[in-house]
Amino acid sequence: MASRKKSRTQSSAGEQAGQAMRETAQKIWLAGLGAFERAKSDGPKMFETLVAQGRSLGAKARESADQALRSMRESSHDASGRWDKLEQVFEDRVSKSLNRLGVLTKSEVDDLASQVRELNENVRGLMRGGARKAAAGAGKSKTRSTKSKARSKKAKPRARKPAKAATRGSRAPRA
Repeated sequence: MASRKKSRTQSSAGEQAGQAMRETAQKIWLAGLGAFERAKSDGPKMFETLVAQGRSLGAKARESADQALRSMRESSHDASGRWDKLEQVFEDRVSKSLNRLGVLTKSEVDDLASQVRELNENVRGLMRGGARKAAAGAGKSKTRSTKSKARSKKAKPRARKPAKAATRGSRAPRA
């Protein structure tokens, strides 16, 4: 008889657990239906409320983003001015250092290039008409015309020490 009592107790406990599960499932189902009905009836009102809140937050967000953009532009303008100033200081220091080392500036190289061009033109002219002028110049006095004096003054290089022979990839030092 003890075994029968035990099995009845087990079966009634199992039935109770099953009944509790059915009741819980029923409550969850009913809660879901209630939520669905409430969403169906209050949904349009809730939707309009959420849209209104979104509009007010959207305006605040735009205003905040615009303010952040303005401050970023102002700070970038200030930073740009600082970078320009820093760049100028750097260029000045590099220029002074290169000058101390004897490196020619662009304008000095351009001047030298124009002088070389003029000298080349003078040499070519002398080579073309050198024989004729030499024969004609033998009878003339040793004074030169003012035009040739001006040309020779232009062609004379500045008084500098002779440059060392430049090797490939190196620059000639400036005295």
